Amino acid sequence: MYTVNHLTVMEERAFWLAWSQIPGIGPILLRRLHQHFGTLSEAWKANPAALREVEGFGRQTIEGVVEKRAALRAYPSGSRLHPQQFLEEHLVKNPCFWTPADADYPRLLLETPTPPPVLYYRGKVQLQENHGITPTIGIVGTRQPSEYGKRWTGKITAALTKSGFTIVSGMADGIDTEAHRVCIEAGGRTLAVFGTGVDVVYPWRNKSLYEQICDRGLALSEYPAGTQPKREHFPPRNRIIAGLSRAVLVMEAPTRSGSLITADYANEFCRDVYALPARLDDRQSLGCLKLISKGATPFLDENHLLEMLGAIPKLDPVQQLDLFNQPPIPDLEPELKQIWQAISSEPTAFDLIVQQTGKSANLVSSALLQLELMGLVSQLPGMRYQKS
Repeated sequence: MYTVNHLTVMEERAFWLAWSQIPGIGPILLRRLHQHFGTLSEAWKANPAALREVEGFGRQTIEGVVEKRAALRAYPSGSRLHPQQFLEEHLVKNPCFWTPADADYPRLLLETPTPPPVLYYRGKVQLQENHGITPTIGIVGTRQPSEYGKRWTGKITAALTKSGFTIVSGMADGIDTEAHRVCIEAGGRTLAVFGTGVDVVYPWRNKSLYEQICDRGLALSEYPAGTQPKREHFPPRNRIIAGLSRAVLVMEAPTRSGSLITADYANEFCRDVYALPARLDDRQSLGCLKLISKGATPFLDENHLLEMLGAIPKLDPVQQLDLFNQPPIPDLEPELKQIWQAISSEPTAFDLIVQQTGKSANLVSSALLQLELMGLVSQLPGMRYQKS
């Protein structure tokens, strides 16, 4: 688990963002940097000789770091706080994202070997999900499902949704789309992991579905706003689906399918993998049969699956918001009142306040300071705020 030693979270998240801009520095090298230097801000100041002590940092990688770091430092006096300025500029087009420095970064994903250094989101945040309280299930499969695959995806998704599970998938054609659609129709909550920016709808025919997902759940991506679909973006996205999920269901998949990549990541992350059984002569299901032969668990119907998933903890009522013990609304200016009302009696992330109010990060920060001075709000570690 990542920790922040001595810098404020806002400062440290700026360095996570800055390091993520350097080509060749992915989640694994960032984890090593963090472990070696203690914080990424300390790593930012390291000279080439110090970087060479970190496993995986050869000559070419270090040269790339020096070049990119120099470009990001190209502000007056070369201040080491330039990443903070870069963060402020980045927030203009990307107002909502988490880094491992943030207390509300999804816990399950953070526990994987390769958590994205920056995880962008759009939609409605539920902190119970982020903290691993609400159970999440990944549902994936082929882009060209049979009627059998679609029918069972619908039945399983509806049953899981009504039992309180959040559905995670990738909004691709076929099984993914069916899982998201049925979940929303059943009144549930769904997370869609993109291989594009969270503002880029792909495939375009899912525009209406995208809007419903943002209204009822979350669109998530490790790519910044405006990133267009590229083939190489989608296999890495599958690790995020697996990382966010307590278990992964493969509903229908041929032998060459991105769903099997998701299942492989799930195995690597010690998640349970389930597969829908089918006929031996059904090419669309040979991938599922292969998974079963390698140890994935087949399920006989929705009740059998729910029984096997029974060990996954449900929402802990102790952690739910106390909706009946809210303080009275103080007499405030409209703008301050809107920001005060966006904060719950439980710790609320700064990014979530920005998202819910639609205000700029600078304006929200200034308003929060005023509310703190008035004794109405308390700041907590991790850039979180709570009503006093």
